[in-house]
Amino acid sequence: MQEEANLLALADRTLWVTALIVGPVLLSALLVGLVVGIIQAATSVNEQTLTFVPKLAIVAVVFVVLGGTMMALLGDFLREIFAQIALVAA
Repeated sequence: MQEEANLLALADRTLWVTALIVGPVLLSALLVGLVVGIIQAATSVNEQTLTFVPKLAIVAVVFVVLGGTMMALLGDFLREIFAQIALVAA
């Protein structure tokens, strides 16, 4: 029973870490895509490739600004997982 609780806690933590890492990137790309889409609709410009460059730029900016924090979060999570693996193996 304890192993199942540990596994569920690990799965929950994994989902939270994943959401915290990819959330800012996806939300920023979504917002930029929405803004560009509204501008395209307002100006009747129907070019599908027009949204690619702004999305790519904002994703790069988000990685530059939050990349260190994301990597620190991921590093802490990996250390936690490896510590739990060592406890199970012992």
